[in-house]
Amino acid sequence: MPLVAGVDSSTQSCKVVIRDAETGELAREGRVPHPVGTAVPPAAWEAALFGAVERAGGLDDVAAVSVAGQMQGMVCLDADGMVVRDAVLWNDTRSAGAALDLISDLGGGEAGSRAWADAVGLVPVASFTVTKLRWLASAEPDNAARTQAVCLPHDWLTWRLAGAAGLAALCTDRSEASGTGYWSAATGTYRCDLVGLAFGRDDLLLPEVLGPTGQAGQLRTGAPLGAGGGDCAAAALGAGAEPGDVVVSIGTSGIVSTVADVPAIDPSGIVAGYADMTGRFLPLVCTLNAARVLDATATMLRVDHAELSTLALSAPPGADGLVLVPYLEGERTPNRPHATGAVHGLTLRTSTPSHLARAAVEGMLCALADGLDAMIAQGTTVERILLVGGGARSEAVRQIAPTVFGRPVLVPTAGEHVADGAARQAAWLLSGGQQPPAWTVGRVERHEADAVPAIRERYSAARDQVLNRVD
Repeated sequence: MPLVAGVDSSTQSCKVVIRDAETGELAREGRVPHPVGTAVPPAAWEAALFGAVERAGGLDDVAAVSVAGQMQGMVCLDADGMVVRDAVLWNDTRSAGAALDLISDLGGGEAGSRAWADAVGLVPVASFTVTKLRWLASAEPDNAARTQAVCLPHDWLTWRLAGAAGLAALCTDRSEASGTGYWSAATGTYRCDLVGLAFGRDDLLLPEVLGPTGQAGQLRTGAPLGAGGGDCAAAALGAGAEPGDVVVSIGTSGIVSTVADVPAIDPSGIVAGYADMTGRFLPLVCTLNAARVLDATATMLRVDHAELSTLALSAPPGADGLVLVPYLEGERTPNRPHATGAVHGLTLRTSTPSHLARAAVEGMLCALADGLDAMIAQGTTVERILLVGGGARSEAVRQIAPTVFGRPVLVPTAGEHVADGAARQAAWLLSGGQQPPAWTVGRVERHEADAVPAIRERYSAARDQVLNRVD
């Protein structure tokens, strides 16, 4: 049976899975960490990719490959295809001021936000590539002058795998393009006027946007390269999400997304109007703070994640009123890039490791539940909640999530859902079919618990205090 490879070049590491193209059965896998930081030399991603491929046993026997990756970063290339500066990642907030300027450029306030939402389905925040272009033009004019092409992390890695044969060979896919702030998922076209507005030039070379089964080149072995995709869209494809499914992904960022047949247009900017990897759309809410809230809490308590989970589950629902607002790296939803975290309700009774562990898990989940509310307000129908990502491996997260979301939660077998989505796309490209292969990989756990409304009520009050303080 032919094998296919899927790559997840995430913020924290590169993962490679190699699966049977027909059944999805895992053959082998590899993983290598990425450097820490919000600005990274792309060469580090390439080195990690080759290392992960080596640990996965190589690609010589693989019939097709697809690369998924962290969205919205900015990789700048000069006329010779050389990297101009370290890539600025999605979670770098230095372009927060540029985002406000871009909204002002289209009228400011509600009018400016509406104009951006109508144009590209997004309202600028620091995460989007368009704001990073404005920042670069203002803060580093020499680097901006050298820049002849701009692409995203997965675009660059795919281009390198295909031999980097000139800037014109750069490709991307709908899901990645839809997170830039200058490509419209609704119309399927670039808005070069918005590139010009942000960068002061509209002559930047932008990657060709491929369809779901488009080919972005080939390996030296002749194996075709799929169009790839953004990590959010790949996770949805890897988890087998369909309309009516809401995917809650707990990784470096927290993602609430759903597959839809129509694009989202939210003038508030909370729900982003992305595209998915199948030709549909992917309305999405993103928080900056997710699994690393658990990392930070485990570090403070000097425990590993298993013990953190045990501690959290030993405290009562609501942690006796202790609330953690998890804005540890600023926040994107709500858009408060300079916010900090806060602990409310600290008393002698709640000054225990168990209470803090519980408050951290609940606070992270409450922030995601706010995103779910925003999706529902935009018309999303919730038939199932699928919980994926590294944070879903936590027993405390799995058990506490239904109390916060107020619905049963389904947890697919722990795995590399983003890399699996890329592998599934590679198998789709190989088959030439109308739909991706119907893999059934692993099993699904169902977690149910009574909702505890007081958790979200206390969190909302504490969150609003933090937001009022920032304002």
